[in-house]
Order: sequence, then structure tokens, then C-alpha cells
Amino acid sequence: MDIETLMLEHPTISAIGIFILAFLFTLVGRFILFKIFKHYARTDDLILFDSLEKRLRGSVFLFFPCIVLHFAIGYLSLDPEYVIIAKKILEVIIIISIAIILIRLIGVIEDVLFAKYDMSQADNLKARKARTQIIYVKKMAMVVVAVIAVAIILLSFDSVRKYGATILTGAGVAGIIIGFALQKTLANLFAGIQIAFTQPIKIDDAVVLENEWGWIEEINLTYVVVRIWDMRRLVLPITYFTETPFQNWTRTTAQILGTVFLYVDYTLPLDPLRQHFEKVLSETDLWDKDAKAFQITDTSERTMTVRLLMTAKNSPTAFDLRCHVREHMIDFIQKNYPQCLPQTRAVLAGDNIEDVKREKRFDH
Repeated sequence: MDIETLMLEHPTISAIGIFILAFLFTLVGRFILFKIFKHYARTDDLILFDSLEKRLRGSVFLFFPCIVLHFAIGYLSLDPEYVIIAKKILEVIIIISIAIILIRLIGVIEDVLFAKYDMSQADNLKARKARTQIIYVKKMAMVVVAVIAVAIILLSFDSVRKYGATILTGAGVAGIIIGFALQKTLANLFAGIQIAFTQPIKIDDAVVLENEWGWIEEINLTYVVVRIWDMRRLVLPITYFTETPFQNWTRTTAQILGTVFLYVDYTLPLDPLRQHFEKVLSETDLWDKDAKAFQITDTSERTMTVRLLMTAKNSPTAFDLRCHVREHMIDFIQKNYPQCLPQTRAVLAGDNIEDVKREKRFDH
């Protein structure tokens, strides 16, 4: 008995056999393919093959068996109606598999570009700009692939194609209605496109908004996630950044200027304080040695305000630097000039001012 006779007499067994053969063929092909990826990723240290091996794992599992079954099922002695149904199901699975593979390949492109634009460098402005655009374009491309896949699946059915003109006309009317209903969503979508290319914000920008300090963590199609300094997450619609004023401290450079304010008594000598500030900066790697300043910026009836400025390579480092400087300056004042911390003076009527000064020196 030859294979053709067996297929005609036992269509069910033949279908199972074809499926098993297709499955085994896929396993062997997949094994060889990923061995090649691993070999090149290990020998050439190429991010491309490493990403292909990780991203495509499992993505091609249904694609090849369904292709083989789609071609072979016509040779089985089955009812034509069942053959048509089976082919339609296989076509849908194949389209979905292709869409999944394309989305995974978009992820591979993202990995390769991310490797090119490394954000671990001190001056990572260019990398943050590029990554912001890459992330947004990737998400738009994924949406486009998904929409096209759904459209192809629908158009593969005769009933949809037959009434295509009617459906398109209805879709136009429905689109207008939906457009009015989804004005906010569409506004967010177009605002996202604007932000991706004009870039008032970028990934990892240091921002101040809603009276909170944080960093841009995610830029999605319709919303932005801001990581607050205390590890909370502030989620804002993406139109917020096109309609509301906010502070972006790292828009043009990763370098940031840190500020520390000290409120001290008028009797504090300034030269020792200035010298200690410079000593603290010179002994820490947090300061990038670019700029510093010691200034008296304000006075009140009780205290004077000393502002200390220093630069750091990025916003997280600047925060640590500010804390470091603040701690050491307060410690210096406490140990050397405790009498110069903010205090309240009161002179009673009739007291001799010289006596008050003399008593004050004696107390200290």
C-alpha cells in the first residue's frame, strides 16, 4: 500500500501523521536556527543574534506546522466543507503567528538600537533622546502590525469582502461618531507623537511637576509614568506635558546644578564656612568639579541665608551630593560655631546693651 492510498483510505490517521511530521520538522528547524543564533552571539558577541535567540523563542512554534498543514490538508480525503473550514482556521493562525513574529522582530530592532544608545554614560542626553523616540515608534509599529493583522483576517472571509463597500461606508460614519467620543484618547495619541519628536521630555529626565520631584520612567501611547524620589509612581495623561507648565531640569544636558540652603545667625564667620564647603566638595567623587558657588542670597530679622551651589553629572548624583554637603556643613557648624545656629534675641526695656553683649560672651 503506497502513501497516497493510505491517505485516501485513512484521512484521520494521515492528518495526525502530517501534523506530527510538521511538528517534528519545526522542532528540528527551530533547534538548528537557535543553535546558529547562539553560536554567533557567543563567538562574535553580537547583540543582534543574542536578541533574536531570546525574542523569537516560541514565536515560530506554530508558524511552520500550520504552513505544512495548510499545503498538505488538500491531499486528504476529507469532506470539502471540512477542508475549507480547516484551511480558514490555519490561515488565521498563520496570520497571527506572522504578526507575533513581526512584533518580536520590532523588539529585536529596539534591543540593537538600545545597545547603540547606552544610557549608563555620564553625558547620556543623546541616548535619552534616541530612546524616547525608539520606544514610542516601537509601540506605534506594534499597534499598526496588530491592526493590519486583524484587517487581513477579516478580509480573508468572503462575507466581509462581499460587503466591503457597505462596511467601509458604515465604518466611515462610525469613525466620525467614535472620533467625537474618543477625543481625549486621540488627543493623547497625537500629543504622544508630538512629544516623541519635539521632546519636551525624554526618558530619565529629571522633572518637577504637581509639587513633586521625579524622573520620567515610561512614555506610553496615552500616558507618562513619573518615578517620584520616594519610589512612588505618578501617572499623568500625555497631554499634561503639552498643556501644563512643568520644570525639566535635564532637557539640554544630563548635568544638573544642586542647591543647599543654610539658615544661620549673623554672627557666623563666613570665610571658615566657605573654606569647609570647598573642602567637602574636593573630597567627594559626587561633585563633577565643573562649577560651585557660595553666596548669601537673603537676610531676615533673625538669620541670613547661605546658598551653596554645585554641579553633578546627573540628577540622582546631584541628590546624593546635596545630602552629602548638607550633612557635613551642618556638622561643621554644630562642632565649631554652635552659638551661630538660628536663635531668637530679646532685649528688655531699660537693659544696657553693653551688659547684654557682655553676658552673651560670658555664656559662650
